[in-house]
Amino acid sequence: MTVRDILKMGDPRLLRVAQPVTQFDADELHLLITDMLDSMRAANGAGLAAPQIGVDIQVVIFGSNERNSRYPDAPIVPKTVLLNPVITPLGQSEHDATVLEVEDWEGCLSVPGLRAMVPRFSRIRYTGFDQYGDPIDRTVEGFHARVVQHECDHLMGVLYPMRVRDFSRFGFTEVLFPGLDTPQDD
Repeated sequence: MTVRDILKMGDPRLLRVAQPVTQFDADELHLLITDMLDSMRAANGAGLAAPQIGVDIQVVIFGSNERNSRYPDAPIVPKTVLLNPVITPLGQSEHDATVLEVEDWEGCLSVPGLRAMVPRFSRIRYTGFDQYGDPIDRTVEGFHARVVQHECDHLMGVLYPMRVRDFSRFGFTEVLFPGLDTPQDD
């Protein structure tokens, strides 16, 4: 169990496309996931992708079984280990195929101290595997969908500033949210 250093924007390793996991339920994979969970907890993050600690494989973790103090108004997202994810944007319901994007504030442990309004699909289906190779298939919306999309972007070498459309809504947390005691980075 080790808290790993989280790479910061500007490090070229964050721009690589991660490779799929090919061996599940391996000691090395379990150790990586333990280190990721320890690192995410130490940084009080809502999620973490393996590339953020310099490991070039398709592993993301997110969620917790309790509220994150940096996201006090957000609903609890189940603690999840997701490998080789695929995201499919969905319509608002079975009867409404309109795919909506919603903007909301995001931050990132790899982009500390900054936040921006970022568009994300409001409702998605994500599939993939857990660390044992068991399939995961969930349909989610809101904050849960946002966190999954944010973390999976890291697997494609995408940081949230690359998705910002209006740079007048991008800045330092302390300026955008004066009086906020803790920065709200993912």
